[in-house]
Amino acid sequence: MTFEEILKNIKAKNFAPIYFLSGDEPYFIDRLANEIQANALEEQERSFNEYIFYGEDADVVEIIHAAKRFPMGAQRQLVIVREAQALDKIDTLENYFVQPQPSTIMVISHKYKTLDKRKKLYTTLKKQKQAVYFESKQLYDNQLGAWIASYIKERGLTIEPKALVLLEENLGTKLENIVLAVDKLLVAIGPNSNQITAKQVYKNVGISKEYNVFELQNALAERNVVKSSKIAFAFMGDMRKNAVPMITATLFGFFSKLLAYYYLPDKSSGNVASKLRINPYHVRNYQMASTKYTGVKVAQIISILREYDAKAKGFENSGTSQEELLKEMIIKILY
Repeated sequence: MTFEEILKNIKAKNFAPIYFLSGDEPYFIDRLANEIQANALEEQERSFNEYIFYGEDADVVEIIHAAKRFPMGAQRQLVIVREAQALDKIDTLENYFVQPQPSTIMVISHKYKTLDKRKKLYTTLKKQKQAVYFESKQLYDNQLGAWIASYIKERGLTIEPKALVLLEENLGTKLENIVLAVDKLLVAIGPNSNQITAKQVYKNVGISKEYNVFELQNALAERNVVKSSKIAFAFMGDMRKNAVPMITATLFGFFSKLLAYYYLPDKSSGNVASKLRINPYHVRNYQMASTKYTGVKVAQIISILREYDAKAKGFENSGTSQEELLKEMIIKILY
């Protein structure tokens, strides 16, 4: 079942006896576990029918005993095991999964890694028709924009394309951090707004309108010497905030994809976005950059980025400052 299907069933109070939520994206796991907790019991039923365990401190036998109890004054009881990836002897749960208690909802939050599919615990879960096994996967970079837009739409708003790109580029890939930032943004813009604008993002998310690593990336893509130098000079005023390794990481991603762009036989916008796993909004940057740099030059730039990333981290660097490293790197990329 998909995340959306499971969530829909939870909100309709169509519960399964077992939910095993596993994977490397914690947001979806926490969201489902919290929705089950919010919907499974009435407030007055929680005192005697809700059991919450934490993997590092819990005993698996105690968890099973709790799950086998009958509810008190309620239709069902709820057993939640949070941080189950730290649970000792987790395979013992397989005995319970074979024949779960129908009046118990057991939720296993197994975050940051998937369940070993070679183990009997996994095969038993998959065979158990009453169990919901959900594997929470991290989104690809090219999926983040659509996800952010969908999250904002759930809250009754729309977002300008440029504002969406700003959020996508500046909030990282951790959904927990994205949700936190977007929720703060919604509070800041107030209840009377129905669309998030780029101006609101610049004002409330702490993004410099002119001087940020993505503006530097765009300036380099244009091979705009004046703009690139201006942004680099601004970065030199606060190298703690604009560390060279952070800059090289972003630029490496761009120029690596630009190199791949040259080898795409179909350079239509849709195919480029799909193959490079980028937001369609960014395709024009790669199209434009391909007219400014040759494939050979892009390969050289990738080597330059690796060289200066290593130097910024102290390798083969005889004492050149971070400011000088940044200046040298930008000059070598442009020329």
